[in-house]
Amino acid sequence: MKLQPGQVLYMVNELYPYIVEFEEEAKSSGLGAHRKRKRSGNSNSLGDVAQEAEPMTEQEPGTADPSQYPLPPKKGKDASAKKEPLGHWSQGLKISMQDPKMQVYKDEQVVVIKDKYPKARYHWLVLPWASISSLKAVTSEHLELLKHMHTVGEKVISDFAGCSKLRFRLGYHAIPSMSHVHLHVISQDFDSPCLKNKKHWNSFNTEYFLESKAIIKMVQEAGRVTVEDGTSELLKLPLRCHECQQLLPSIPQLKEHLRKHWIK
Repeated sequence: MKLQPGQVLYMVNELYPYIVEFEEEAKSSGLGAHRKRKRSGNSNSLGDVAQEAEPMTEQEPGTADPSQYPLPPKKGKDASAKKEPLGHWSQGLKISMQDPKMQVYKDEQVVVIKDKYPKARYHWLVLPWASISSLKAVTSEHLELLKHMHTVGEKVISDFAGCSKLRFRLGYHAIPSMSHVHLHVISQDFDSPCLKNKKHWNSFNTEYFLESKAIIKMVQEAGRVTVEDGTSELLKLPLRCHECQQLLPSIPQLKEHLRKHWIK
């Protein structure tokens, strides 16, 4: 693409580093389209070319590992509170919680939405309107909010699955992939085509899934949420039935096995 003087090129996706190369367009006015490098000695020497290049105020694209390219600087006093742009995949919840089609309940403090990729027949997310990036950002000031989120989760179960005999759990992922703290309200049938791999299963059926009441107690006693080191390794554990503890070799076999535990 061509840029005219005064135009600004914006990079809107911060998921991957960019390498941008600029080339001066040749002019036909005879003023000289390209600067010629002065060479001495061995013209094939890379060292000579590097020495003769004009100084640059920024690192020349393509001369370093792209993974070392910094993202735009974070603003504000607390850099850790900086959120990814709404276009980033991890910000999907912030978009969904504003979508009336996704909402099943809302009040002044929270909104409940259907999980876009449910891992069971019933799977909702309770999200606070207040901007809280993750459990790491939770403090004792959020205690009443956490209690309210739990109460709302139980209300949704009563309102939408009251006639069901299914068992439910309310809790948080220790290390969530999506930004904005959210409480999972999920039935224990795990009957869903969206449950596809070991990571999905273990995120709800190991200690990676933190019970809502346990989080409330932790904040009440310590004023914050602590996640143990090595928690991410729980996602790699063998597949084990959450009802009878039988080990299964694959997700398809696990799903077939789970049918035995479904309430008729």
